[in-house]
Amino acid sequence: MNPNEKQEAQLWQHLPDGRILCELCSHFCMISEGKKGLCKERQNIEGVLYSLNYGRLIAAHVDPIEKKPLYHFLPGSQSFSIASPGCNLRCAWCQNWGISQANERNDPSRLKYVSPEEVFKHVLRSKAKSIAYTYTEPTVFFEYTLQLSKMARAEGIKNVYVSNGFMSEQMLDLYLPWLDAANIDIKAFDDVVYRKYSGARLQAVLDNCKRLKDAGVWLEVTTLLVPGVNDDDNQIQGLANFIVEQLGEETPWHLSRYFPQAQFSQIEATPIKTVHHAMAIGKAAGLKYIYAGNMSGGADTYCPSCEAVLVLRDRIFLQGNHLVNGKCPHCESKIAGVW
Repeated sequence: MNPNEKQEAQLWQHLPDGRILCELCSHFCMISEGKKGLCKERQNIEGVLYSLNYGRLIAAHVDPIEKKPLYHFLPGSQSFSIASPGCNLRCAWCQNWGISQANERNDPSRLKYVSPEEVFKHVLRSKAKSIAYTYTEPTVFFEYTLQLSKMARAEGIKNVYVSNGFMSEQMLDLYLPWLDAANIDIKAFDDVVYRKYSGARLQAVLDNCKRLKDAGVWLEVTTLLVPGVNDDDNQIQGLANFIVEQLGEETPWHLSRYFPQAQFSQIEATPIKTVHHAMAIGKAAGLKYIYAGNMSGGADTYCPSCEAVLVLRDRIFLQGNHLVNGKCPHCESKIAGVW
């Protein structure tokens, strides 16, 4: 692709009234000529939908896989992590708003084009065991992730999505064969809260989590606990029950502290006791692996049968791994994950 050319998007169709229906995510935007979808990264130009951020990387780093966070997927390995600007949600408390929300700084036209082939050369040189599509919302640079994912699979490198889970069924139909692991951020367990603070719908996210699990993708769930928004017992209990009943008790749940952001500074940081309380609710619901994020402690993996410490971590840094072929060395219980 010539870096000055536009990249035609996938997953769209013409509507009878001349607009375009974008089928990339669960918003299903109907886009008039010259206009953009809610993500601001797909535009109707003369009756064709184009991806504006294809190959326009705004971040590229080699991270510990634990940073995603993924604690039961190739622990201690490195993940080549990339992002293009943009997101299909508008979360009030977004931690990466500077690169995910549309603004002059992250306008794709201002960013250098980097071909998938060039990125993949860096992936190979890094010796990373996976590529993580992360930092922003990977769904909105789906075409680029798909191309890279095919390259990765051919070389035995895993593909990881760190996502809000609001993609469409059509997108998952195309991408699931190439996806190995995902961390989905379930932001609340109340549809009113979801719509008010992120602009999304809860059920679509829950349905996509079930699809990922059913397809054999290794899945971990993250919830950022925001005081007075999603940290009440009803929401925490409801989400814990959903994970146990629909995703499986072996699904890791990461409960993270919120810290004030510039655009949502009226909310104070999440008290540590709130995280511990939520972890207790999750454990009582039957979840085997619950972790605390954005704080010290609560990152180690214990055997759910004999309670031996199996994987030690200092937040995102692996300190020790005592698993033997994915099993507890003390009682030989199998520990869920990709080891």
